[in-house]
Amino acid sequence: MDSNDLERERGITILAKNLAVTYQGTNVQLVDTPGHGDFSAEVERVLNMVDGVLLVVDAVEGPKPQTRFVLKKAIEMGLRVAVVVNKIDRPMSRPEYVVDHTFDLFVDLGASDEQADFKIVYASALKRISGHSPEDLKPGLAAVFDVLLSLPRPLVRPSGPLQLMISNVDYDDFKGRLGLGRITSGTLSKAEGVVVTRPGKEPRRVKVNELFRFDNLGRAPVESATAGDIVMFSGIDQFDIGDTLCSPDAPLPLPPIAVEEPTVRMTFSVNTTQFAGQEGKFVTSRNIRDRLQKELERNVALRVEDQVETPDSFTVCGRGALHLTILIETMRREGYEFMVGPPTVIFKEGADGGKEEPFEFVEIEVPEEYMGSVIDMLARRKGEMVDMAAANSQGLSKVSYNVPTRGLLGVKNALLTATRGTMVMNALFAGYRPFAGDLEAKENGSLLAFESGKVTAYGMEGAQDRGRLLVNPGQEVAKNQIVGVHQRAGDLSINVVKLKQLTNHRSANKGIDKGINGVLDFSLDDSIEYLGQDEIVEVTPLSVRMHKVIQAKRGNRQ
Repeated sequence: MDSNDLERERGITILAKNLAVTYQGTNVQLVDTPGHGDFSAEVERVLNMVDGVLLVVDAVEGPKPQTRFVLKKAIEMGLRVAVVVNKIDRPMSRPEYVVDHTFDLFVDLGASDEQADFKIVYASALKRISGHSPEDLKPGLAAVFDVLLSLPRPLVRPSGPLQLMISNVDYDDFKGRLGLGRITSGTLSKAEGVVVTRPGKEPRRVKVNELFRFDNLGRAPVESATAGDIVMFSGIDQFDIGDTLCSPDAPLPLPPIAVEEPTVRMTFSVNTTQFAGQEGKFVTSRNIRDRLQKELERNVALRVEDQVETPDSFTVCGRGALHLTILIETMRREGYEFMVGPPTVIFKEGADGGKEEPFEFVEIEVPEEYMGSVIDMLARRKGEMVDMAAANSQGLSKVSYNVPTRGLLGVKNALLTATRGTMVMNALFAGYRPFAGDLEAKENGSLLAFESGKVTAYGMEGAQDRGRLLVNPGQEVAKNQIVGVHQRAGDLSINVVKLKQLTNHRSANKGIDKGINGVLDFSLDDSIEYLGQDEIVEVTPLSVRMHKVIQAKRGNRQ
């Protein structure tokens, strides 16, 4: 169901997906939720439309921190849960351990006795087999659907007045804005006049032009839908997520969805580097502002503010660095060109008047030999150890920490380097806590281009002793562009565009070249994670470049 290009590339669910199938005469409506805490707004909207949860866990790894986040929300809403132990065919599968670990998670999250008494089914989606015990697996997913049908049926009122909470929004080039939600009461018909409202808001009369129900992985037009159906509609241009469609005779809005506040902010601004306007299609502040305002219509966890001091800049706040990075990557693929500042956390005032900051629960799996490096690195970032487990059958140890979000900005690459790329890290927002104190400065500075020009192999050979380079021969660079990671603290300017002088002087070393060492390949995520407070990322459809901000005057190139 992950149809988005970014979802397939990253292997995560970003946007919720709907499908509907008919099993033994019953219409089963399924919603695939994002698992990452940065997309909490999407999860909360989706859970508002369901009556039960299928919790899918890996037969080897068990529940992960992202599983914890979605399960916590489901338990808080009182939903019943059935557990599907997937990938049961893996050689190292340990279903009994996974079920015990899942039960412990239910208890830790405060599940009721009824919720903790969950039904279990074992399956291998890849091989299309399932069963009620690991030893009794049969072809097909009948066991999964049988458990699904045992969950509570929709709590709806088919004969009541119309109530439909708008939980998501989509857009179609021909139909315009499309609203999505579940009918909790009454019936909604095509071409019917309704009102859009929410508590404290004056009802506004509108008309539904087209109505769709989900059919397998697609959608089919219908004349009407009744309570319990998840539908999509067109014809209403102005509405917000959280609004309720009601009958004009009984405008009874449902309580709007409460979304957690953003924890991280970044600055988006017009590109003013030497390469401005060369690769992007949408480059002006008006283009960027319109795109961010469009994103606000569907991304309710996002906040956008104009900066008074610099009119060409915008402060964008989100649930985490990943939340904002997905937006940046989406915009660059759509043809936008802009600059992005380093992520910073959003502080708030606590109940006692002190400063509080966001923390995250971090779970890391790593070979036992590298555990010391991980513990040392997280401790220096004000992390507090929560739990540590001995090595499993695969030789991996697990450690859990509560770390300030500030401490996690820029830590992933450092951990991967320290563990030779063997580390697996998962993080989950853990709430606001008292300010943890100042953190250490970056251990490594940046290598800056001494002058603009085209990178040469000769220039790289002379500069690579200073650290790891980020550029390749033939690449255009601008003065003060970050072209490498310094091996020491502090920044250093290097000349990577230096040409080899051609003279008649003969040398004993003539023809002997050192060669070019491996070049670092920073993705957009890596670049944003690397940024210091006086650095920016230039984002275009074709390139991602980092620059040092030497002069921040408006109109000057940086």
